[in-house]
Amino acid sequence: MPAPDIITAPQLSRLVGTPEAPRILDVRTDEDFAADPRTLPASLRRDHRRVADWAAGVGPTPVVVVCQRGQKLSQGVAAWLRHYGTPAEVLEGGFEAWAAAGAPLVRPDRLPARDAVGRTLWVTRARPKIDRIACPWLIRRFVDPAAVFLFVAPSEVLAVADRFGATPFDVEGVFWSHRGELCTFDVMVEEFGLRSEALSRLAAIVRGADTARPDLAPEAAGLLAASLGLSRIYREDLAQLDAAMVLYDAFYRWARDATAETHNWPAPGGRA
Repeated sequence: MPAPDIITAPQLSRLVGTPEAPRILDVRTDEDFAADPRTLPASLRRDHRRVADWAAGVGPTPVVVVCQRGQKLSQGVAAWLRHYGTPAEVLEGGFEAWAAAGAPLVRPDRLPARDAVGRTLWVTRARPKIDRIACPWLIRRFVDPAAVFLFVAPSEVLAVADRFGATPFDVEGVFWSHRGELCTFDVMVEEFGLRSEALSRLAAIVRGADTARPDLAPEAAGLLAASLGLSRIYREDLAQLDAAMVLYDAFYRWARDATAETHNWPAPGGRA
C-alpha cells in the first residue's frame, strides 16, 4: 500500500480520462524531458525551480506531481503545493514507472502551440454532430483540459485558423481530419499516442456513427441517435459540447469497464 500523498501508476491510470482526474504537473528536469519528451495524458509542464513563484496560484483542485523517478523533485513540489492548500500527491516511481506500465504517453510533436495562458486553441465547423464532439472530448480528457474550441461557418474555418492561430480539425485538407476509412477521432487517438483497448473500442463506435457504418459496432446506432438528439436540443454549439461530455464519459467507462455486463431483468421465465 502506498504511503499517504503517494499515488501509484495503476491508481492514476484509473482516473485519467475521467471527470475525476487530477491535474498532472510534469516537473522533470530539462535533461530528463529532452531524453523522452512524451508526457502523461493531460499533463502540464512546470518548472520545479520556480515552484515558490507559481504554487500559490494552483488552487484547490487535486494535483499529481510527476518527476523522473518520484523522488526529490516531485516530493518537494507536492509539499510546496500542500503548503498553499492544494491537495497534492506524488506519482510513485515517477515518469519511469508510468512508462514501464505501458500507460499512454502523449507525443509532444503533435501538440499545437499553447496561447499566452497555456491553452491549446482549435477550430472546426459549426453545428457539430459526432466527430466534432468526440474530438473535443478526447482533447479535454487526455490532451489539454483547458483547450478552447471555436465553432465557425464551414467556409471560414481555415481563415479563422490563420487569423487567430487556431488548429483546424475535421475539415478537408488539414492534418487532423479523416484518412481513408478512419474518422478524425481515430486519427487523434493514433497520432497523440493514446491507443488503448478502451479508446480503440470507443473509436470503432464513433467511426460507425460518424461514417454511417453501424455494422462496425452495435453501440454506433445509439451514439448516432443520442448525438442527433443533442444537436436538436441545443442551438449553441458550446452548450451542446458541454452537455455531450457526459455522454462520451459514459461510453468511455462502458468501453473500459462494462462491456461484459448485461442487463437481464426481468429474468427469462421470471415474473415481471
